[in-house]
Amino acid sequence: MFTVLLDTKDLGEAEAVLSANISNMRISKASGDNSALMRMERAFVGSISYDAAECGLDFRYEMDPPDKILVCRVVCGELQERPRGRAAATFQPGEAGAIGAIQGVPSEGFVRQGHYDQLIVKPSLLSSIAAERHGSDKPVRLTGSVPVSRQASRQLFETIGYVGRVAANRYAQQSRLITSGLERYVASTLLATLPNTARLEPTRLDRRDSSPLLLRRALAYIDDNAHTDLTLTDIASAVYVTPRALQYMFRKHRDCTPMEYVRQVRLQHAHLDLVVSDRAATSVAEIARRWGFGHLGRFSVFYRETFGQSPHVTLRD
Repeated sequence: MFTVLLDTKDLGEAEAVLSANISNMRISKASGDNSALMRMERAFVGSISYDAAECGLDFRYEMDPPDKILVCRVVCGELQERPRGRAAATFQPGEAGAIGAIQGVPSEGFVRQGHYDQLIVKPSLLSSIAAERHGSDKPVRLTGSVPVSRQASRQLFETIGYVGRVAANRYAQQSRLITSGLERYVASTLLATLPNTARLEPTRLDRRDSSPLLLRRALAYIDDNAHTDLTLTDIASAVYVTPRALQYMFRKHRDCTPMEYVRQVRLQHAHLDLVVSDRAATSVAEIARRWGFGHLGRFSVFYRETFGQSPHVTLRD
């Protein structure tokens, strides 16, 4: 459910709302109509907030260091961000990046009139995902605002849009399987697309903890618990290895990640539900959500790739 945080033509009011909901900032009009509208709506998906903003004027901003991670995509317009003492980064339509990414460093920039979507993510979420992968409790920090490649920028752009689509689906928002999976997906995307301090390569010890016996135990645990909110840490703990060793084990023996295998198991359960269900009493969307698939289009693609037909055909037959 979306809540309107900002709907005003008053720059002072806009500054107060942005400061209260993002980070303390000062904004000033650069050009455009003094009476131009600024509007922002917010929805939550788990612990992540998604903001959709319309700016009817160009403005400059100075922002104190935020206590959370801000990632923004430019749908139309232009966004410039410059951390103090560093070079400016400019983001054009179709691009995305982090705002105020350098911990403890204030930033300033310029926003042209247009449409922007933003995610606000707790830093602890990145640290927990990195810990799952290499077993370190060391906090993870972003070290730059610009994605590591053009492809990474596109991936980040699409991920922000995906969160927006889930945020608009009230049924998906109510499923902890979906929201927790999306939190991990967003954190993994940030680690993969933005410069950061995480170290994700397996160690020699991790490679040693990758026997077929341990793999069978991990597979059995996933099969028995696919209906729950499984995390990488849960699976690793169940077989007494590090999360990074678990990742290496699955890559070595199954050519997939543990969470990809979880998705395969849940997809199989969804298939069985579709086979035995009555389309008059249920729907493909309901079964997909039951097994943690919040985006019906993605579920349909995964299903067709695995079973060779649309899930709607399975339910109908």
